[in-house]
Amino acid sequence: MRSEPSILHLDLDAFFAAVEQRDKPSLRGRPVVVGGIGPRGVVSTASYEARAFGARSAMPTHEARRRCPPGTAFLGGRFAAYRKTSAVVMSLLREVSPVVEQVSVDEAYVDLAAGEQRDLSADGVRLLAEELLERIEAETGGLTASAGIASSKMLAKIGSDLEKPRGLVVVAPGRELDVLAPLNVRALGGVGPATADRLRTFGVETVEQLRRLALADLVSIFGEAHGNGLHRLARAQDDRPVVVERETKSISAEETFETDVADRARLESEIARLAEGVCRRLVAASAFARTVTVKVRHPDFSLQTRSATLRHATDQAGAVTDLATRLLHGVDVSSGLRLIGVGVSGLTTHAQVELDLELAGLGRVEPAPEYEAVAARVEPAPAGMVTEATPAVAWRTGADVVHAEHGAGWVWGSGRGRVTVRFEGPLTGPGPVRTFAVDDPQLEPADPPDWRPEPVA
Repeated sequence: MRSEPSILHLDLDAFFAAVEQRDKPSLRGRPVVVGGIGPRGVVSTASYEARAFGARSAMPTHEARRRCPPGTAFLGGRFAAYRKTSAVVMSLLREVSPVVEQVSVDEAYVDLAAGEQRDLSADGVRLLAEELLERIEAETGGLTASAGIASSKMLAKIGSDLEKPRGLVVVAPGRELDVLAPLNVRALGGVGPATADRLRTFGVETVEQLRRLALADLVSIFGEAHGNGLHRLARAQDDRPVVVERETKSISAEETFETDVADRARLESEIARLAEGVCRRLVAASAFARTVTVKVRHPDFSLQTRSATLRHATDQAGAVTDLATRLLHGVDVSSGLRLIGVGVSGLTTHAQVELDLELAGLGRVEPAPEYEAVAARVEPAPAGMVTEATPAVAWRTGADVVHAEHGAGWVWGSGRGRVTVRFEGPLTGPGPVRTFAVDDPQLEPADPPDWRPEPVA
């Protein structure tokens, strides 16, 4: 454990929605929901205006539509725009310290003790963070971030969430237990819904109540590893370092269907398509995988995963498709599937040509907890975003476009052979709305707009 608050955790506030509001002036101050906009879509990010009505991440989009008022904007994601803004933020963080651990497109840890000498007192790091947050807002066209600074990664992350948005919490050394005590146990990184429910049966809902449980009791309830972990977390014991590169543990892709699919031939075709995408990302990362997992969601929303391990790692789509298809044979699809996914794990930088299966009639098939945990996280990012089926339209709501006569804008909506565009951008006021034929030759997809004004000559 560190003796000074030298780990900063930065989290951009409602990032996807904030980028949309920056780039679309007519949406500023209005509820905005970003995510899957089809019948089975899931909310990725809700603006704070939408959260006031109960919309939140991981909620089915149809439920968010029910809760939010008319006029709420429901947009598909623009990952190129998010990556572009994220790159600016991460560059600013690397000016503060050479040791930055990027967790996702909108979140990172910074080791303030690395690099140049600086004042690491509570007041010193607070001043540094205030200046950093101001720079981020200025350089990103008005986006805000929240930060937590503490002696450990766990406390820094918790701190960044306590006073959102535009929050800044510095946990001074010696105050860690005071900060943790009143929080719900779900604030601890190792406590999920199942663990929280189990603790509640023992009258434990806060971290302070968890800290009162003896280690022996926690081990008897949760087992050696998890019990010890909970005991340490409740006591703010976290000595994990900030690392520049985070090891990728798995790569996955999945598809949510518009209607339940029971046709096994179509499901196998989807398996092949998903495996191709996963293996392209393996090749791009110069990595090979040993374990293949198939994930399915049934009509009753129950989730099932099956996995098997190759004797030798591979990056070949054919090998992954073959094993994933065999795994699917062990799944009852007669009532249809809402979702199907393919994932690989056990990544390595080396591979051997021979691809003998370490299976005996798929006798080694078993659940894959690591893949299931990754796939269950709702943190859209270019590398792990859930792929969702959307209606076959020419233009997706929210997408950037440019018209030869009217200039740059974004898709307001489309259907019945027409597409409606709002012509505005981050450096304009709310713009006019015009409708065109979907095949209008003057209308084309465009790159994300720049929020920075042209330099004055």
